Amino acid sequence: MTESPAACPGVAATPLDLDEFLCFAVHSTAQAIGRANKPMLDAIGLTYPQFLVMVVLWAEDDQTVGRIGDRLYLESNTLTPLLKRLEAAGYVTRLRCPEDERQVRIRLTEQGRALRAKAAAHRPEWVDRAFADRAAMCELRARITDLRERLLPKA
Repeated sequence: MTESPAACPGVAATPLDLDEFLCFAVHSTAQAIGRANKPMLDAIGLTYPQFLVMVVLWAEDDQTVGRIGDRLYLESNTLTPLLKRLEAAGYVTRLRCPEDERQVRIRLTEQGRALRAKAAAHRPEWVDRAFADRAAMCELRARITDLRERLLPKA
């Protein structure tokens, strides 16, 4: 990975040099990963946020919107339209909790459970291109996750 001559060791050449922004490096990399994931997502018929919701539900079905949002770092006003589209596609059901009408529980349908096998058959091809070995990928993921945890507000 090559960097511009002024990158990181000292002060940026200008106070607002885009190439010096860690946030832009992370953002633009996330955009590139999104584009690289598109063929896999198109094959299973989901957007990336929908795929993430399904992954959360495949791991543990029957969760509240709030719990899914906590897991994905998303607010309910972002999740609700996404969940409505997954419901319209036949992958989930949304039901109000009888004990607490404010909570909505999300459950996989048979069609949603069946989609898991289709998704598992599509591994993103970019992963092999980007990483020489699994250990390098795991190290980067751990470092990014650590950064995220440091940035989150303390409870």
